[in-house]
Amino acid sequence: MKGSIIKIGMLFWIGVSILTTSCSEQDKKNQVIDALMGQMTLEEKIAQMNLVTPTSKTGPFATKNVYEKLKDGTAGNVYSVMGEAALIHKKATIADSTRLKIPFLNGLDIIHGYKTIFPIPLALSCTWDTALVEKTARVAAIEGTAVGYNWTFSPMVDITRDPRWGRVMEGAGEDPYLGSLVAKAMVKGYQGDGLSDSTALLSCVKHFALYGASEAGRDYNTTDMSRQTMYQYYLPPYKAAIDAGAKSIMTSFNDVEGIPATANKWLLTDLLRKEWGFNGFVVSDYNCIQELIAHGLASDYKEAAELVVNAGLDMDMASESIAGAIKQSVEEGKVHPSKIDDACRRILEAKYDLGLFEKPYRSFNPERENTDILTNEHKQVAKEAACKAMVLLKNDKQTLPLKREAKIALVGPFANIQNQMFSMWAFRGEADSVVTIYKGLQEEFDNVKYAEGSLITDEPVFLKKSRGYYNIDEQERLQEEAIELAKESDVVVAVLGEAMNMTGEAKSKTDISIPACQRNLLKKLKATGKPVVLVLINGRPLTLVDDLQYADAIVEAWRPGTMAGSALADVLSGDYNPSGKLTMTFPRSVGQIPIYYNHKNTGRPYVDGQRGGIMKFKSYYLDELNAPLFPFGYGLSYTTFEYGDIELSDTLLVGNNSLLKAKIKITNTGAYAGEETVQVYLNDPVASLVRPVKELKKFKKVFLKSGESKEVVFELSTEDLRFFNHDLQWQWEPGEFNLYIGTNSEEIKKVSFNWVK
Repeated sequence: MKGSIIKIGMLFWIGVSILTTSCSEQDKKNQVIDALMGQMTLEEKIAQMNLVTPTSKTGPFATKNVYEKLKDGTAGNVYSVMGEAALIHKKATIADSTRLKIPFLNGLDIIHGYKTIFPIPLALSCTWDTALVEKTARVAAIEGTAVGYNWTFSPMVDITRDPRWGRVMEGAGEDPYLGSLVAKAMVKGYQGDGLSDSTALLSCVKHFALYGASEAGRDYNTTDMSRQTMYQYYLPPYKAAIDAGAKSIMTSFNDVEGIPATANKWLLTDLLRKEWGFNGFVVSDYNCIQELIAHGLASDYKEAAELVVNAGLDMDMASESIAGAIKQSVEEGKVHPSKIDDACRRILEAKYDLGLFEKPYRSFNPERENTDILTNEHKQVAKEAACKAMVLLKNDKQTLPLKREAKIALVGPFANIQNQMFSMWAFRGEADSVVTIYKGLQEEFDNVKYAEGSLITDEPVFLKKSRGYYNIDEQERLQEEAIELAKESDVVVAVLGEAMNMTGEAKSKTDISIPACQRNLLKKLKATGKPVVLVLINGRPLTLVDDLQYADAIVEAWRPGTMAGSALADVLSGDYNPSGKLTMTFPRSVGQIPIYYNHKNTGRPYVDGQRGGIMKFKSYYLDELNAPLFPFGYGLSYTTFEYGDIELSDTLLVGNNSLLKAKIKITNTGAYAGEETVQVYLNDPVASLVRPVKELKKFKKVFLKSGESKEVVFELSTEDLRFFNHDLQWQWEPGEFNLYIGTNSEEIKKVSFNWVK
């Protein structure tokens, strides 16, 4: 029997070789897949729709008997085989034992690096440097493919306006324009010059769709919005990633208009395939199909499988509902066989594009594992990314940069611990490779002493859920050590924030402040009278209003990755002048959430600072300002930039073919060379729909030496005026427009112009 199976497989591949000798690449692909599907049974086609996983790192369970299913051909793809090249290769070769020897897609969540870990994606977006973002994804692909992975579940492109949601760390923040550019850059980085290249990872865009709008910031929760809001704000990054060449997309856990995304025919077929022309395959998120039962859409897993396949889903991650039920559904006439054929074909096309039919184990090369991972070149990219991602939030009396000879008291639970520089998504990151903040500062400064200062948290609920540790006697001892050290020093660097397991999937929080025990340490450090530099290690915007008074300078370092200490040392010393700009608004309090810069006005708009009197019946809080703590686009520098007046090429433009040039002079008026991100916003004050108070349309990064000036020119066309109207038409309307240019979404210069048809 074994000899017969091998003979069938050999005859098929010999036939494919003959078919593809003299035709176009597309014809070759069609012929290979036609020939293969002609040999496949219904069960073998269904197997291609089955993605199994031997681990439960990102879901509630692991698939049972994974390798047996891969061997007997009832599963065609595998997710999260954790290990190095030899182990992964060994599992991949199981395909040789199947009847037609169809290679597996071997996927992993490679979110912000494989072994060389970069800052979290939210931090990367704060660089506003899409070329650098692309470079980080390229390094991740090189390292991931070196050990045998060919598919990554990234990028996450969900628009996020609620920092209570733990997964904000995986995306690019709140703006659809910048988010679209980042999505495009990451897809290009992962997939390189073409999927057939041995260093290319198949990119999987997630989570389709609207997952970032989960109500109350609670993971997996429902979403509810108009289609106009979807098209204008939430859908553009998904579309940009697809236009950039992404060939797979993952559904989200939430419902869309009352129908969970995984079973939503409008979303997966009408919008994704018919309107956008997506020709890749769609995979569910972890166990999404069976979760239709809890949603109340299906009575059992068989009905759930029928709903998703008929809606346009191609692959089932982990639940095995399709594998367990869909053959019977086809036989009963509840699912047409063409649905299975279409799904199978799309998955096989992805494998063909990856070159797996010619080289099933193309990525397995023991030499690459030794030469392509954690290289000095990759670490330099990680350091550059960490430097550029850090955002200077406060710098009173030029506390920073620090002098190299300064006596520095380095304190805090994250100052000398390696794995806390990662996130929950750095599955294969090696903690031993991390440059701690303590080590980085020791190498940069002459006199650095360290004290832990505080345990990570004293929150009872969190301690119980995370099996954390807190002891009041130990906490007091650690604080006293830090305070004594601070008294003997010139300056205190306090590294505080959130633990790695406080942000990520299933890490929603209603309190997004620094844990109380750490905040208490900060107050006591400030009471010593020494300047205090607060360095934040976190994965989301935090509420910091009460902490500002206890810090002379604040550096938002996020979760910085492998080169954390080296990057922070460069920033604190001034070797690198911070240039990061926030891509998510920092609220003053949780009560303001959701809070974002591109909001609409109300009929009773309120200006902060005008309470009482005639302003009584306006849209404001009794107990809080409307304004955020730190707005979108915000970020300081060690130098200062002066913005001149905006000069327009014209104030009256006519027709679709006109171009508006906006020019502004930027001058570095400080003592340090630095890089400024010049931001352009637009407002349409009168339109057929209520429009946002402003929308990001362009930006440029400009490097200026001390005293240097440059003129920065932006071009705008009618494309920049367009929006989705009530009928979801992408159009522009004639009239007056307001143009803003500035250093962030609040500190801006304004001019107006008219554009008519």
